[in-house]
Amino acid sequence: MDALGINLSGLITQIVSFVILFVLLWSVLYKPVIKMLDQRSERIKESLEASQRAQQEAASSAEEVERQLEAARAEGQQLIAQARDVAERFREDEIAKVREDITAERDRAQANIQRERDAAIEDLRREFAGLAIVAAERVIGRSLDESDHHELIDQVLKEGFDIGSRN
Repeated sequence: MDALGINLSGLITQIVSFVILFVLLWSVLYKPVIKMLDQRSERIKESLEASQRAQQEAASSAEEVERQLEAARAEGQQLIAQARDVAERFREDEIAKVREDITAERDRAQANIQRERDAAIEDLRREFAGLAIVAAERVIGRSLDESDHHELIDQVLKEGFDIGSRN
């Protein structure tokens, strides 16, 4: 080995120094660097997973928001339909009340007309009876007592209605 220029003691010393340096570098530098790289790799992996979860949550949130919007739209349409139904029922109720009021007013008016008609006919009968009595007294030339008076009125009324029904 001397011929090659290799000194055995120097070679052993260099090998031992290399092994010691390698062990020291392994334990002091390589393990912490590997550990730091592994931790960083783990943080990157967790960040990617968190990002994927966030994307999935955002997508599901968007879907949920869309479902809620659809539900709100449907509920709004339902409320509008209910409001229309209530308004229609209210309108129909009001129309029915107005019709009832009109019918009641018409019935009252007809009753008033009938009463006034009956009163007018009764007044006309009394007036006619009075005129008939006066005319009869003049024709007969004497005064009538009450029974004659009623009998004459009935007779004149019968004749008057018979004449009116013929026309």
